[in-house]
Amino acid sequence: MEKAYKLDFNSEKVGSLYVNCCGCSQTEGLHSFGPGSKPHYLIHYVLSGKGIFRFHDKEYKLEAGYGFLIQPNELAFYQADAKEPWSYLWVGFAGSRAGEFLQTMGLSGSHPIFSCDRSEELYAIVRDMMEHNTIGVANDLRRNGQLGVFLSVIAESAGVVEKTEEDKGNQYVKKAISFIQSNYCNPIKVTDVADYVCINRSYLYTLFENYLGMSPQKFLTTFRLTKARELLESTDYSIESIAFSCGYNDALVFGKAFSQMMGKSPSVYRKQSHQEVNRKQLAEVETLIAQLIDGAQL
Repeated sequence: MEKAYKLDFNSEKVGSLYVNCCGCSQTEGLHSFGPGSKPHYLIHYVLSGKGIFRFHDKEYKLEAGYGFLIQPNELAFYQADAKEPWSYLWVGFAGSRAGEFLQTMGLSGSHPIFSCDRSEELYAIVRDMMEHNTIGVANDLRRNGQLGVFLSVIAESAGVVEKTEEDKGNQYVKKAISFIQSNYCNPIKVTDVADYVCINRSYLYTLFENYLGMSPQKFLTTFRLTKARELLESTDYSIESIAFSCGYNDALVFGKAFSQMMGKSPSVYRKQSHQEVNRKQLAEVETLIAQLIDGAQL
């Protein structure tokens, strides 16, 4: 037997993230679900007691403070402990970016278990969803907004269980690279990158050396100067404008860094690259003329 309070929301399902259902339950010993599947993502969080969760041929023993993710249309099984049956809350959700958000949080079919020490907050969020259960745009927005808060609480405090240090390091490096790609045009420093991915500068340095064979500073500089090289080849921007566009507030510092990497100054590089383009264009024209002459002779 199970004492459950559940709500399914039948409003129009569109958007990047929206609630399908939510609820809370106090189970009796050995109460179980499955093996079965759901058409949407489903997160369960254990408030008290114990139980097991089976997914992708793995079994996890869980207790209060832990939760698990079930992916859409994939078989899962979970069962309450015989002596200490669990109580839990759950939220079912979907949306065009739901999978992306979960992946960023570190949750997936390979790593479906998380820990979170903010049970009161999660319970209050689900209660709020259930209290705003009637049809209407205001309640739809309220529930979907609370879903975002629900996931953010998990993301802020969660530790993904059985996620290897290598997996974590790879995620940190990917996030750091993404941040650099989006912000190289600003005068960011390595400390800004480390702060963004929430690790210290020393650990970021170790990760970059392990995964990329270079320091974060070297990667940032190389990325900026590569973008500068592209601008020198494709635009008539001044050297100063290119420096500012690539995160350098001082054109002299930019010129020195560019010369160290390319073995020539920005102005010399631009001149030679334009000459090379002109030579290639001339060669293409000469080839075309030769083909035309050969065709006329035939």
